[in-house]
Amino acid sequence: MELTQATVNDLLDRLGPGNGYVYLPIDLDPQALTDLLADRYGVPRTLVLDGFTDPTVDDSRGAALLVPFEDRAVKIRAWAYGDQWVGAGTARDAEGVERPVLVVAQREVPEPVAVASDEGEDEDVDWMERLIRLTGWTQPAQRPDVDWAEVQSRLGTALPSDYKRMVETFGEGAFDGYLDLNQEPWTDLREDGLLVWAGTENEDLYCWRTEGDDPDRWPVVVRSFDSKDVPFDCQAAEFVCRILVDPYHPYTLARYFDTHWFMNYRHGD
Repeated sequence: MELTQATVNDLLDRLGPGNGYVYLPIDLDPQALTDLLADRYGVPRTLVLDGFTDPTVDDSRGAALLVPFEDRAVKIRAWAYGDQWVGAGTARDAEGVERPVLVVAQREVPEPVAVASDEGEDEDVDWMERLIRLTGWTQPAQRPDVDWAEVQSRLGTALPSDYKRMVETFGEGAFDGYLDLNQEPWTDLREDGLLVWAGTENEDLYCWRTEGDDPDRWPVVVRSFDSKDVPFDCQAAEFVCRILVDPYHPYTLARYFDTHWFMNYRHGD
């Protein structure tokens, strides 16, 4: 069996939307399967390692994935994605042979997580620091030497400070491997009063409405694939924080991922 994302799609389709599992050919590399799933769902949590189950594993951490294997699981990694748990690794079959496995189980989507410690303190929140914590980012700044004076001169406008910090900190890549951060704003929608600072694989464009002389007060506007504009009264870093943790946000990623990361395209992180 050749492992590709298409192969993984076929396997997941076979397992269906409910609970299911499959033992895979013994010569299949379980780490390759884990890597493909990590490319899609992000960093996994470890449920079982060398036959020992993490004692903190419960229903909120993917315990349902272990049910089919009883005490035969050898190594199981887990991802939360929407209303589903996805697990991969190895387990012993009925004959005691250790084989690669893929398993899915139903998951209850958690309630929203607060994005600020206190509603009354939102104005004092450093949203870039919050974003760094939410994504577990520990690397040094990826583009600390961006010549913003040159960029802003070429664009003919100053740019929001939180956006510049995002580019300097994270560099080229995407939040949750989905939300692409532009390294400088696109000007395609300038006639509509918009600068595009990010975009998604669904062809939504995340923009600023460039109203007023202070770019740090520009509101975010989402230009959807059908050319509709949805405004949000916040800056870019706050907008990203909110879509990462609020499952009821109209552009949420929280209903799909329970951990968040920044995929740096240059380093594959």
